[in-house]
Formats: sequence, structure tokens, C-alpha cells
Amino acid sequence: MSEIKIYRVVGRINKPNFKTDFKKEIRALKPEEAVETIFKEIGSKHKAKRFQIRILNIEEITAEEATDL
Repeated sequence: MSEIKIYRVVGRINKPNFKTDFKKEIRALKPEEAVETIFKEIGSKHKAKRFQIRILNIEEITAEEATDL
């Protein structure tokens, strides 16, 4: 059985009238799943397409370091 990890994903949203940085912590089995979750959540909340979302950094963190869950 796989262990669920916590990933901190840092990125940027580049829409024509809206540009902002984001940092989000996601629970996932693999970093690829964390990125997919980011695309789904940010895309639905901000109506951003995948090409408008840039992932700058993904790092695995411990439960003690997590502040956004």
C-alpha cells in the first residue's frame, strides 16, 4: 500500500487581466497527481486554462511543515 505524501506546489497564474503567484499544499501519492490537482483546483476557481498556470516548484514536505491543509 502506498503512503500519501504532502507536496508544496509553487506557481504563477498568467491571465490577460489577472497575474498572481500561488503556493498550495496538496496531499497526493506522486508529484504528478499533485500537479494534476493544482490544474483542476486553480482552473475551476480562477477560470484559468492549463497553459495559463505555470508550476515553478514542487517539494515534498512533512506534516509538521504543512500550514495550508
